[in-house]
Amino acid sequence: MLRGSDERRPAGREEASASTSYSGRCSSSSGAEHLSRYHLGLLQTPLSTAGSAGGRSGGGAEPAGPQREANSVGRGVTPAPGLQLVSAAAGDSYFGDKSSYAENVSTMNFTSSSSARGLNSAWIGKTPLSSSRSGCRSRTPLMGYSVTSSSAVSAHLVASIIVAVVEGRGLARGEVGMASIDLKNPEVVLSQFADNTTYAKVITKLKILTPLEIIMSNTACDTGNTTKLFSLITENFKNVTFTTVQRKYFNETKGLEYIEQLCTSEFSTVLMEVQSKYYCLAAVAALLKYVEFIQNSVYAPKSLKVRFQGSEQTAMIDSSSAQNLELLTNNRDSRNGHTLFGVLNYTKTPGGSRRLRSNILEPLVDAETINTRLDCVQELLQDEELFFSLQAVISRFLDTEQLLSILVQIPKQDTVKAAESKITNLIYLKHTLELVDPLKAALKSCKTHLLKAYYSSLEDKRFGIILEKIKTVINDDTRYTKGCLNMRTQKCYAVRPNINEFLDIARRTYTEIVDDIAGMITQLGEKYNLPLKMSFSSARGFFIQMNAECAALPNGQLPSEFTKITKMKNAYSFTSADLIKMNERCQESLREIYHMTYLIVCKLLSEIYEHIHCLYKLSDTVSMLDMLLSFAHACTLSDYVRPEFTDTLAIKQGWHPILEKISVEKPVSNNTYITEGSNFIIITGPNMSGKSTYLKQIALCQIMAQIGSYVPAEYSSFRIAEQIFTRIGMDDDIETNSSTFMKEMKEAFTLFATHFLELCHIDALYPNVENNHFEVQHVRNSAGNKEKITYTYILSKGHTEEKNYGLKAAEVSSLPPSIILDAKEITTHIARQILQKQRTTPETLKQRAVYHLATRLVQTARNSRLDPDSLRIFLKGLKKKYEADCPVSGQAQTEDGQ
Repeated sequence: MLRGSDERRPAGREEASASTSYSGRCSSSSGAEHLSRYHLGLLQTPLSTAGSAGGRSGGGAEPAGPQREANSVGRGVTPAPGLQLVSAAAGDSYFGDKSSYAENVSTMNFTSSSSARGLNSAWIGKTPLSSSRSGCRSRTPLMGYSVTSSSAVSAHLVASIIVAVVEGRGLARGEVGMASIDLKNPEVVLSQFADNTTYAKVITKLKILTPLEIIMSNTACDTGNTTKLFSLITENFKNVTFTTVQRKYFNETKGLEYIEQLCTSEFSTVLMEVQSKYYCLAAVAALLKYVEFIQNSVYAPKSLKVRFQGSEQTAMIDSSSAQNLELLTNNRDSRNGHTLFGVLNYTKTPGGSRRLRSNILEPLVDAETINTRLDCVQELLQDEELFFSLQAVISRFLDTEQLLSILVQIPKQDTVKAAESKITNLIYLKHTLELVDPLKAALKSCKTHLLKAYYSSLEDKRFGIILEKIKTVINDDTRYTKGCLNMRTQKCYAVRPNINEFLDIARRTYTEIVDDIAGMITQLGEKYNLPLKMSFSSARGFFIQMNAECAALPNGQLPSEFTKITKMKNAYSFTSADLIKMNERCQESLREIYHMTYLIVCKLLSEIYEHIHCLYKLSDTVSMLDMLLSFAHACTLSDYVRPEFTDTLAIKQGWHPILEKISVEKPVSNNTYITEGSNFIIITGPNMSGKSTYLKQIALCQIMAQIGSYVPAEYSSFRIAEQIFTRIGMDDDIETNSSTFMKEMKEAFTLFATHFLELCHIDALYPNVENNHFEVQHVRNSAGNKEKITYTYILSKGHTEEKNYGLKAAEVSSLPPSIILDAKEITTHIARQILQKQRTTPETLKQRAVYHLATRLVQTARNSRLDPDSLRIFLKGLKKKYEADCPVSGQAQTEDGQ
């Protein structure tokens, strides 16, 4: 096992040019060396000098191509090429950025220029958007930011991730390295992979991350020499901040040093995975250097979780497919929850919700891991006591990941707001640690391997050590409570008495002021004979409130002593000059309390910091348990079934999970059967017969199975798919390129919906093609002069007998009858020509029968669990079907018998 050096990063001198480069964002150094200090989990130093510039990412010629990860998991079922759904319907863009940013711009700003700079005095270069070329956007990186999103995924899923992207040059072009860090979660995720000229993997990964800011090399957007990758990213992420840095900061040597210094020991095995992955190391070097700059601080040694995410560990779902399938966002109304995320999301914590979202967009491809999750869901469904006890505990957890992120960071300045935040988060930490024992108790009797592993992780002694140290300073009854006034009270009296005499005096003063405010409001109520009561809000402080229905006001007006009067519904809110002054005294007292409490909290955190990394385990445990509970909850609301994993896609009476949620009646169920021998299914039927809904249903069930959820069916078996695509195109495009299209679909499980009925006849040329159609019924009115189509939404074998949908639509339109008559004659003539070319010969039928028999025998050899007698009966059935499908063979046998 490789471990990073325990040496702390030296506090180097700021470069003389830094103050010029950062244009006021960082104060200029006097040139004297400053002593490094550890403060609340973060080592704050002046910016150190840059590392050497000769990184391999600067233009090396490493061989392009995906590299297999050192720790890739064993797969119970080999991942298949993919599941592809093809329809002739058009759709809107899914992930088009809809977020609008309400920026709380820092007082320290970048200096913008008209092009990405590469000067010695400035390593950060910002480029405003220009109409003449794709440029970097000039926007100050946000520290105190807020994001307003139109997505209904979750209120707390706001952009907070910064991503660095770098591509190899020369022979290594196409090899891409990425590194990302969430400002709300101290975790660095690295990835490196080979991409094609469309850069679909890069775009998809960035869409999944939904970044706040993207960092690239300044050489990627040089005037007149903009790279294709840069152009595609800026085109697809128009509402995301772009920042360019000098290429020399994408340095793999410096990146490896960062990981050795910052990665916590629990995750140090990542060094073995990434030490030869030069591009992701280069990306992480630029990323962490940049984050240090915008945060005006550095992470403390051994404080970050660093992991490598290989491209083979999850399936790929491109952004247009995610839109078509409505995985996260409803296509009609982005505010409602009629999505796959909405169907499965019964999570109780922000971390659980984030994990669910990530899993939906990147399903697993390891059958063993999926089955481990399914075992947990099954136990939760079978053990009602375990389900409810776990759910009760999990629902009390706060955002553990964000809490951990704050604990290992230091504020830019020691302000009152920063002090209050640290005190609040210490209370959150105490609240979180007090839930460890109840969570252990809930898991104590579990049986599945994964739940037992989580129980063992909670036996870490560090949880108890941290909690005991906290309780020596913080009152036992201090806890997280709802309501701003309640939480203010908890923060004021969090520290035990007699630890700091001046703090005790300040708190008595605060108490007296609050009592004086309450007394003053009581006196005002008696003075004016009004039912006044004291209220509080974080924005106004203490104010007066009165129910309008309980008092008769003289002349319909409040006394002139009251100011800032507002009325909402039946309640008046107002204040007075004396109350405003007392609020100011109260705030001054609070500042003193927070300052002294903050000093005590800082000392406490410095003592517990060495044990704080156990929270990484706790965060992972809570989010995973929350997601598994959510899956189990969804199963209790519908008749879902546990999926199996084989080399076949078989669904018995499956239905659309989202349609079930929005429909009054349960959707019509249908069967699906796709094998390697019959892997291309053509779906036909009139408009509105259910083709597109059926295609989406299959893909949604596949995704649900691959993330570890039960699926909406009576029985289901899936083949692990590495890619899930929905291709939207026009029928004439498919007709023009039908041979190329068929070659592309040779290995993937493909469901193809079309109105181009002539394609149905390719089953005579390709034995792996089968035809299915949706049935419709024709009903005439009582007079017998009009016909109406009734949709059954039932899928049947063979292609549809419904023809000329367009002509039928034209007959009920205002088109002249002569035009419709001519169209019918032309259609009849074309149909005769096609029929003559597509007659099936006996030899073709024989080849098709042999092919299907062979594939069924291979499939039986792989997956059969039948006893010998049952297997014999099954094989006899295959023989009979072969003889029925192969008339040449049947005729020969008859002649031999005679």
